[in-house]
Amino acid sequence: MATIRGCNLPEDLYYLIDKHVWAKPIDGGLLRVGITAVAAKLSGGKLAAITVKAKNIGQEVKQGKSLATVESSKFVGPVPAPVTGVLVRANDALAANPNIAVSDPYGEGWIAEIKPSAWDAEKDKLATGASGVASYQAKLEADNISCS
Repeated sequence: MATIRGCNLPEDLYYLIDKHVWAKPIDGGLLRVGITAVAAKLSGGKLAAITVKAKNIGQEVKQGKSLATVESSKFVGPVPAPVTGVLVRANDALAANPNIAVSDPYGEGWIAEIKPSAWDAEKDKLATGASGVASYQAKLEADNISCS
């Protein structure tokens, strides 16, 4: 895992950098998605709620469109989908403790699982690997964002 400006950014994830969300391929052709450590920092670091609307389960969400809502004392806003796909499952653990998304954003703090509908076409629009982390670093430096 790379640490850039105090922000943990694993190289094995796919990032939609401008939206501070990630995707990770998992079993069954699904993608697990969540917010980055950067998004957690920008939200104020203490979340009141993360909500995936039950009516959205089974529905298609377009890349960049909201699949959940994050609420903190500083911010209420969308969690955009990093790719287009059908929302399959929400992380129920976040209802009881939304701050798992802050303390473990790439592990237990994932937000939802998506069955991608255009993964091969859209994954090339996401940043990944060492070059993806370098691109994210450039964004953090340009916007003067730090997690420490």
